[in-house]
Amino acid sequence: MARQETGSLFGDAPEEPEADLADAPLAERMRPRSLEEFVGQRHLVGEGRLVRKLVDGGGALPSLILWGGPGTGKTTLGRLLARQSGSRFASLSAVLSGVKELREAISEARDARRRARRTVLFIDEIHRFNKAQQDALLPAVEDGTVTLIGATTENPSFEVNAALLSRARVLTLNALTEDDVATILRRALADTDRGLASRHAVVADEDLRHLARAAGGDARVALTALESAVNGTEPSDDGVRHIDRETLIEAIGRARFAYDKGGEEHYNLASALIKSLRNSDVNAGLYWLARLIEGGADPIFIARRLCILASEDVGLADPQAMVQAASAAEITRLIGLPEALYPLSQATIYLALAPKSNAVKRAYQAAAEDAAATAREPVPHHLRNAVTPLMKAEGYGQGYRYAHDDPDAKGEMTCLPDSLAGRAYYTPDP
Repeated sequence: MARQETGSLFGDAPEEPEADLADAPLAERMRPRSLEEFVGQRHLVGEGRLVRKLVDGGGALPSLILWGGPGTGKTTLGRLLARQSGSRFASLSAVLSGVKELREAISEARDARRRARRTVLFIDEIHRFNKAQQDALLPAVEDGTVTLIGATTENPSFEVNAALLSRARVLTLNALTEDDVATILRRALADTDRGLASRHAVVADEDLRHLARAAGGDARVALTALESAVNGTEPSDDGVRHIDRETLIEAIGRARFAYDKGGEEHYNLASALIKSLRNSDVNAGLYWLARLIEGGADPIFIARRLCILASEDVGLADPQAMVQAASAAEITRLIGLPEALYPLSQATIYLALAPKSNAVKRAYQAAAEDAAATAREPVPHHLRNAVTPLMKAEGYGQGYRYAHDDPDAKGEMTCLPDSLAGRAYYTPDP
């Protein structure tokens, strides 16, 4: 269902029984039940840090926006904060809910407020709420009917209304470290009640760390892969399931590269590629290219970015750079992936090793600045075409000198408006 409600640890409503999670995925079963079980985000939950102060302070919980990548603990932290604050907990998914469900949740929160019970309204993927839905939420947050905890994988500066942002604190959750994910995996293997201990699975520590590393800071991906690998391995004669690295790699598959191709991380990766090439770092360029390709980025998108860089950052320092990039783009359009990774890699290497110059970019920007300032400056008569007798009578074309027949024209005839005579825009690099 789109909305669910649970009682607090200190309220009068019972907690959801553990048995309800029996058939849930491992990642759901292993959610921490207290801040002491919470792994990672020490900058938020460590002693003396903000979240710990909010919990230990005993005051009212402020509205929060939890911003972080998938599997970093946003939903878990939101639930724990609601419990620790002694508040009633209501949950909405922005993917499944609309204004109707939102208004129902706010109405129930008002009823609870009359009974002196606070409500924490947790909204998962709040960035998927449109402006109208966010506007409908604003009054309830403003008057204290609900304490909002929103979870988002997208930059809230772009995805959350400014009015809502001004009434909430943004907490950034970092990707979990390899050690964090490995700790979570070990707990899952050892836990009898919620984990995989009853499956008698054995994983070499180096293979477990390999899985933790491949998960890319996403505990959900790691736990899902581990559960899949355990369930897909038959026990040996002694009843033990020996999980090897190959099985783990197959289980995690391409999930380690997963990212939202329309979201911020997509553009972060593209930015890293371009800035690495601009810095002539061929190894970093190839790495970020591989991250984009293996993550499922559109190869034509990558090719377009390489074409831009070839002119913007290499330009006339090596005119062949544009030829390489354009050829890679055309070949990519013709053959597609996976073979297109070769021309894209070739262009990436060429662009990284090419000499760099942004003289073309600087020249255009300087010209554009003058063009904006002199937008009504008339074209000099000698540069105009006299296509009618009237235009010729008005002096169009008068004084124009054909450079092929009159070589001195290049130095003696100006082609800029009088107010810009002598202006120099293009200055080649030394």
